[in-house]
Amino acid sequence: MSDNNRISKILLVDDHPLLREGLGRLITAETGLSICGMAGSVQEALAHMDSDLPDLIITDLTLPGRNGLELIKDLGATHPEIPIIVLSMHDEMVYAERVLRAGGRGYVMKDTPPDRLLEAIRVVLAGGIFASQTVTDHLLRTLSSGKNPTKPGYPLECLTDREMEVFELIGHAKSNHEIASQLGISPRTLDAHRAHIREKLGLADSNELTRHAIRWVEVGLIQS
Repeated sequence: MSDNNRISKILLVDDHPLLREGLGRLITAETGLSICGMAGSVQEALAHMDSDLPDLIITDLTLPGRNGLELIKDLGATHPEIPIIVLSMHDEMVYAERVLRAGGRGYVMKDTPPDRLLEAIRVVLAGGIFASQTVTDHLLRTLSSGKNPTKPGYPLECLTDREMEVFELIGHAKSNHEIASQLGISPRTLDAHRAHIREKLGLADSNELTRHAIRWVEVGLIQS
């Protein structure tokens, strides 16, 4: 836009209040950026869309109840013009491609320097897509090799986004209680996710599920 004095409004979505406040201070210290709202869940974020129409949304993946990928898909249907950046602790090699395919415009790890997030904000507000060089190189290699991650041979692609979160947390040796608490779901719902994962990946029992998940987290490999 030609108006160089325009202030871009950003909505922050994260279930940790201290992190939201810290991000808010970082962003509002930048010329041309402001925070129009903060939310701790997908439901709260969607409620903000009625009153505060942001120019950009920054969201975590892991949220209580529904997750950040579901927020991206929801807003892709109702507000496709609003770009979304994911700021997450989850491994970018696991989730960045899923985020971009869902309609997200950027992926930033929480342990990256603050200036990288600010760079991502500027790039995405300007109409670009932001990902680390590691992710970009991986996607280019995948394209150049002719591999299609939606076809057989990539068994994890059959998992839903929530199942993928559960699978990764199992691989990090989280207990059922820890996983349910972190994802904001009930133990019964977690049991259902575990059962669906075992069925989709053809795993005999919970022990085999745990072995596969740990192996995948450690070396990024799972055999079909």
